[in-house]
Amino acid sequence: MDGRRRRGLAAGRRSGHAALAGALAAVLLPACEAPPAGADAGAAASSPAIAAPTSAANAGAHGAGPSAAPAATGAPSPGAPASTPAPSEVAAQHVLVAYKGAKNAPRSVTRSKADARKRAEEARTKAAAGADFAKVVEEYSDDAVTRDRLGSVGKFAPGGMVKPFADAAFALAVGAISEVVETDFGFHVIKRNQ
Repeated sequence: MDGRRRRGLAAGRRSGHAALAGALAAVLLPACEAPPAGADAGAAASSPAIAAPTSAANAGAHGAGPSAAPAATGAPSPGAPASTPAPSEVAAQHVLVAYKGAKNAPRSVTRSKADARKRAEEARTKAAAGADFAKVVEEYSDDAVTRDRLGSVGKFAPGGMVKPFADAAFALAVGAISEVVETDFGFHVIKRNQ
């Protein structure tokens, strides 16, 4: 049996949820690369829960779009210290703590917005204290798609996620943990990997 046929048969055996998640991820962020070490290499694309809308009509409605930060251009002016140009993409993991009424919140989530913020602060405290981020994701995250990938949202450009999420991720140093970030989806704790 040739490789193409085997791949086709394997793809046909995927569960409905896994196939849908893979299809959504492939459409939303096709340029994503591998997730952090230990994550499922076949699931490197972003979580649909926080990916920026793909149409211009939706971009304004969801607060997403290109970053407001200007791109680095040209050489530094004479006498100015050389600076590292802003990356065009970052890779990150996240914990999402949803609340009842948040966008795309699982039906099983019944906590209030205040309780969700408190839970996200607790997750952030553990992560900032040095806990294994993947274990924090496992314990706290309500994003089933990225929880299975150790919280990985893959690589994304500034406009590839909703603005508050992207802004926070791009402001982090590699390996750093964000403060709690609020979006329409709930409260996030972000770790920048690249």
